[in-house]
Amino acid sequence: MTELLLVRHGETNWNRERRFQGHADPPLNGTGREQARTLADELAGEGIEFVYTSDLARARETAEIVAERLGAGIVALQALREIDVGEWEGLTWPEIEDRYPEGARAWREHGFGWTSGETYDQLGERVVPALRRIAADHPSQRVLVVGHGGTIRATKAFIEGVSVPESRSRSRPIGNCEVLRVVTEDGTFRGID
Repeated sequence: MTELLLVRHGETNWNRERRFQGHADPPLNGTGREQARTLADELAGEGIEFVYTSDLARARETAEIVAERLGAGIVALQALREIDVGEWEGLTWPEIEDRYPEGARAWREHGFGWTSGETYDQLGERVVPALRRIAADHPSQRVLVVGHGGTIRATKAFIEGVSVPESRSRSRPIGNCEVLRVVTEDGTFRGID
């Protein structure tokens, strides 16, 4: 059995401005760096030797701060990136409603509204296999995985056996540097939080 600690990256200015980030690459801001240092202190006694991270700057920087405190190695994986939100990247909700009213309506009704980029199913199809590989490479260990709100939501939805929009409608938003603990054994995942 492997325990995966899934963490959303620290805050960026785009988080503060409530912009859709997707594959954009804004760095952490001062608050995000402080959140990562606090997380590192909280995880110091957890026996984590390996940290995997999305290759996007906000996740990578969070992982670097935590890994340095833990004395752990880091591996960056493109498969752990946030969902590609296509034409919504960099936009706030009011800008989306103004520029893409049909997409905004679809989001409110179905939880998905951009027309390019990725679907939530495609996100899950790259994230879940990556997590399975990580778990297989670290049997009976505890591993930190730094990703994004979307990657964590896709994992939660997979565990629950529902769509990402359905899972999101049932739970509160995922905070910056929040941890979701998941165990996996023989390719099966279950949440322990």
